[in-house]
Amino acid sequence: MYQPEPQSITFSTLIHEIDKGVIKIPQFQRDFVWSLEQSAKLIDSIIKGYPIGTFILWESQEVLRSVRNIGGANLPDTPVGSMAQYVLDGQQRMTSLYASLKGLVVEREKGSDDFSNIYVDLKANDEEPIIITTIEERDRTEVISLRNLLHGGISVLAAYPSTMYEKLEDYKNRINTYRFSTILLRGASIDVATEVFTRLNVGGKSLTVFEIMVAKTYDMDREFDLAEKFEELIERLEQVGYETISDSTVLQTISILLVGECARKNILKLEKQAFINIWDEAVDAIEKAVEYFRNYYRIPVSKILPYNALIVPFSYFFYHHPNKPVNDMKRYLDDFFWRVSLSERYSSGVETKLAQDIKRIDQTLKGQLPKYDYQPDTSKENIINNGWFSANRSFIKAVLCLMAYQEPKSFNDNSIVRINNDWLKQANSRNYHHFFPRAYLRKKGEDEFYINHIVNITIVDDFLNKNRIRAHAPSKYMKTFTKENKDIDTTMRTHLIDDLDAFGIWNDDYDQFFDQRAEKISKELSKRIILQKMGIQKP
Repeated sequence: MYQPEPQSITFSTLIHEIDKGVIKIPQFQRDFVWSLEQSAKLIDSIIKGYPIGTFILWESQEVLRSVRNIGGANLPDTPVGSMAQYVLDGQQRMTSLYASLKGLVVEREKGSDDFSNIYVDLKANDEEPIIITTIEERDRTEVISLRNLLHGGISVLAAYPSTMYEKLEDYKNRINTYRFSTILLRGASIDVATEVFTRLNVGGKSLTVFEIMVAKTYDMDREFDLAEKFEELIERLEQVGYETISDSTVLQTISILLVGECARKNILKLEKQAFINIWDEAVDAIEKAVEYFRNYYRIPVSKILPYNALIVPFSYFFYHHPNKPVNDMKRYLDDFFWRVSLSERYSSGVETKLAQDIKRIDQTLKGQLPKYDYQPDTSKENIINNGWFSANRSFIKAVLCLMAYQEPKSFNDNSIVRINNDWLKQANSRNYHHFFPRAYLRKKGEDEFYINHIVNITIVDDFLNKNRIRAHAPSKYMKTFTKENKDIDTTMRTHLIDDLDAFGIWNDDYDQFFDQRAEKISKELSKRIILQKMGIQKP
């Protein structure tokens, strides 16, 4: 059992330990954000003997991932035989001290800050700021840079009047003898260290599970760096339009593969070597799942995948069954996909439900039809009542997946419509077209709920949407397209519009169009569910 050890160290010891590579900033700490002025106030407190708070350090033999060097300085690795002391609390203060005393130039997103521009005002009294950052219009014998005060030789100090010698010596002594309060966590596990860090940062941003797992799974000998591995995976997925898969989904997948559960507590308890050992196979299973979504369900981009979490059970399937499913196994897997998506199953309690659903995937892998205690409603009435178009709802995304499966063609030339993740971030995306334009229906006095409805959505390319259709009546813009596209009927079937006349388009009859298309969507969705006898419950 570890014991927190209260300690106090001098300024010179603190700087020496940083220079030696003993004191380090773990990667999960945020970037150094203090300004030059904030750092000057900190040094001012020290020179006046004020307390500046306690540093909390964690001493460990663990080698954490990509330890951030203090203030951007290129510091050495922790010496062989020594244990690193990672800063859990006080990073901004410690980096300020080190950058100020070393005169570092700290790079920021916007420009840089030169910490050599911190000075001691030799004329100030203790009621005034002694440490300043601006010396314009000041006599150079009245101010001295902090670095020169501490490290300047005789030639530097000789430039000052002899009346200043006593004050120069006093200020230098105040800083060098200032004792910093520290608490050393010696013998604590990384779980304790990250928990301490999280609790200390209650008012700030808590560590994510991914940030903790990056720290826990780092292995220099095996060249395993979870942050880099995840970045490599996302770069590959970006090439096929699936770059929005989250780090939490990847962690859930690995946890499900290793222990059959994926709550936060399960992930944090995963054994480091087991995690590293399964990584490559887990990634292979994730990529197989993505390919299945793309090629079999024809979901071109991850933005319309109803849930990121669907990656988990499908990766589990492909981990245990590397080949594509066929016959009944394929039917059962399809049934599972559409049940989860249409019932909005993963909108709450996702970790618990994933653990339940893995057992259903196990049944599927055995060629058995899983049992469900819920039945998604694919009726026309439910589609109408539940169809308000919001690009973030899984039910709506499921219908969009149905539309994407048809591989929609462009109205004017029958070319394939390209769908892009960047265009699908919101409901007014350039890919989403209200077949009866919103402005047109508003003029007719139609209710907004029925205007902005999934039944009224088709997937088109952005050029067509912005430049050719605009707010025109369907009969008007479709008449133009029938002249340009001789195979218009085939094109429209890829938009789940079977017959322009029967769907009321030539008469601009929105009620008829709405009813017919809702019916068509209902029939297509119903084909994808295997009916089971049950007392239907909410998922």
